[in-house]
Amino acid sequence: MDFNVKKIASGAGVFFTRAVQFTEEKLGQAEKTELDAHFENLMIRADCTKLWTEKIYRQTEVLLQPNPSARIEEFLYEKLDRKAPSRNTNAELLGHYMQDAAKEFGPGTPYGSTLMEVGECERRLGAAERDFLQTSAISFLTPLRNFLEGDWRTISKERRLLENLRLDLDSCKTRLKKAKAAEARSAAEHELRVAQTEFDRQAEVTRLLLEGISSTHVNHLRCLHEFVEAQAAYYKQCDFHMKELQKELSSCDENMLPNAFALSSTHPAAPASEGSPLETDTLKIEEVQAPATGTRKAKVLYDYDAADSSELSLLADELITVYTVPGMDSDWLIGERGNQKGKVPVTYLELLS
Repeated sequence: MDFNVKKIASGAGVFFTRAVQFTEEKLGQAEKTELDAHFENLMIRADCTKLWTEKIYRQTEVLLQPNPSARIEEFLYEKLDRKAPSRNTNAELLGHYMQDAAKEFGPGTPYGSTLMEVGECERRLGAAERDFLQTSAISFLTPLRNFLEGDWRTISKERRLLENLRLDLDSCKTRLKKAKAAEARSAAEHELRVAQTEFDRQAEVTRLLLEGISSTHVNHLRCLHEFVEAQAAYYKQCDFHMKELQKELSSCDENMLPNAFALSSTHPAAPASEGSPLETDTLKIEEVQAPATGTRKAKVLYDYDAADSSELSLLADELITVYTVPGMDSDWLIGERGNQKGKVPVTYLELLS
């Protein structure tokens, strides 16, 4: 019991001495031992590494799992050292719903069969996404977390210890300056030598840990390459599955899916009219007559400026009448608006009837 009381009293005395030294330094009333420039740069670099690693880690978590509740659940399972239950991705859930709806509507109907095909594609996309999430978590997130929860905690602990020893060293220097009697100076010099030795030893330990940040950068660089490869493979799979789906649906009757897959971007470029079976110089727009049957109404999706006199300029959201003529390129239709007539690109239209 006496030993514990003495230890507590000694610890309180050391804490008080450090607090006094720290306060006097802040007030400019005591000298402070400065670390060399190289050491300071190492600490700045380490702090920068910790800051940006933490930001990258947090945002990558959000990218891989946007649902905060799901992230909290995974965190709890991890802390409890239990395996989190497998959960379907949003694309997989959508695929299941589409296929269930197809069964209700009838898989033999145009809508039902299309739902079945799209649902299967969504399930494949979801499976690819799940593989990407698992690979990224292992190859990228885990190394970043290991640094933040392992290496960085060790560095922080050693830096705090170094700062405490630095305060002890400066306190010893202050006491030596204030000592007048020979016996007091001798004791103060001994304390200073001990404090200097402990400080130098701790400074070397901390320096080695800070220099290890370079190895951390190399490791994180390798992990970053693996993350990029996983992301590229995922998007490649998505591109493959979507193109396959487009091929399947484009083979359907045009009347049931008018131009559903002709729009490849928000504002697609019009197909080139050069080299089409029906050349501009042979197509005399004023001589083209609308067929008795086969005309359809179309809604214009985007503004379009005619490239020459054979084409018709379009304004978004307007309705026009369209039809085709024998030998005409399938990427173009003849459009009529009042007494105006000209070629129009199919990709700019939504056929209505």
